[in-house]
Amino acid sequence: MKKEITAVSAPGRVCLFGEHQDYLGLPVIPSAISLRVGITGEHRNDMTVKIDLPDIRSSEQFSLEGILPYEKERDYFRSAVNVIRRHGFTFSKGLDCVVRGKIPINTGTSSSSALIVAWINLLARMSDQAKELDRSIIAKYAHETEVLEFGEPGGMMDHYSTALGNIIFLEFVPETKVTPLVPPLGTFVLGDSGEPKDTKSILSRVKDQVIMISKKLSAEHKEFSLITAAPEDVQRYEKELNTEQASLLRGTLQNHQITLNARSILQSNSIDHRTIGATMNEHQNILRNILRISTPKIDRMIDAACTAGAFGGKINGSGGGGCMFVYAPEHAEEAAEAIVKEGGKAYIVTSDSGTRSETGDVDNG
Repeated sequence: MKKEITAVSAPGRVCLFGEHQDYLGLPVIPSAISLRVGITGEHRNDMTVKIDLPDIRSSEQFSLEGILPYEKERDYFRSAVNVIRRHGFTFSKGLDCVVRGKIPINTGTSSSSALIVAWINLLARMSDQAKELDRSIIAKYAHETEVLEFGEPGGMMDHYSTALGNIIFLEFVPETKVTPLVPPLGTFVLGDSGEPKDTKSILSRVKDQVIMISKKLSAEHKEFSLITAAPEDVQRYEKELNTEQASLLRGTLQNHQITLNARSILQSNSIDHRTIGATMNEHQNILRNILRISTPKIDRMIDAACTAGAFGGKINGSGGGGCMFVYAPEHAEEAAEAIVKEGGKAYIVTSDSGTRSETGDVDNG
């Protein structure tokens, strides 16, 4: 029997430049990658939603009748329904869904944001309104679902990257602004270290301190702003900061400058692939030595991949574990093999499109 199946997907992402910058209002350059999570759905004759998650050997079930209470931490399937309903969508039928994905989970590659983006895309298309949402709207709803609904800290980079796709320059001040970048880049190799991320302690040490420093200096020096300050300006404020604070501030401003330089490189009419790799290495040096978010294993994976022919690389995500990646337009297979020899799991990827949807008749047998 043939049934109408709606299929959607969304990509994972890496942060090419601007790690630990978005929560400070500073710009970032993320890229969607060709590892995706997909959701298929078909309507039921009742108001029940059944979601099968075979990759993690799990499932979820709830009714669409009334406002959905949250039954666990980060109850994203239910929160997305509540969010999209607030924006005018209604449901008169339930759904049978299956979720499958290739994005490494809990490694800094935005698997949860990609899932939420795909889920909102599916919900809008399978609602009574059967609407195809603009990708920027999907990004906003996804941020509301994942961050605002649960009062969690978090920026909008992941949601815009996985919704819009490809490589973007994303600004947050004075308002969110997306500039598409279309450099003819080659392959990347993503490496999963297998080490669990240490997000909470790193954010406590890095994010909280930098925000505190910024507030302190802004209160005492009206001209100070993270957005306009340059690394060389730190010496003007060093007497008011301890050694670690001055180092964190300088590293933050250096990363900001690297991101701006990277935008110019990626917008160039003639792409220098080795310069892109070298700029990633420069970024990684600050993330490793000043922000201290890398790990010895991830450092070895990056070094081994670069020795094997990659042009440069960095840790990806909040840090303390998770994934790294290298830019390897040449010798990608060799770089992947080197990562595996250092104990990681390697994926050869390219920049990819954002969330997408395809509906048709699927033969279920």
